[in-house]
Amino acid sequence: MWMRIRRIRWARRRGARADAGMTTSEYAVGTIAACALAAVLYKVVTSGPVAGALQSLIGRALSAQF
Repeated sequence: MWMRIRRIRWARRRGARADAGMTTSEYAVGTIAACALAAVLYKVVTSGPVAGALQSLIGRALSAQF
């Protein structure tokens, strides 16, 4: 209990919040997760069957009669 009080007093003296610096690490983890998701999606979209389906879909959309 006294250690917690001591940490709170130290943080108040320094003018810092108890969770100072956490946002930077959260942004870093979020950025890594977004890059990993982008890599997986890139692999899926550039795979043979998916690329063929997308080309077929775009071809049908461009040759549609209005």
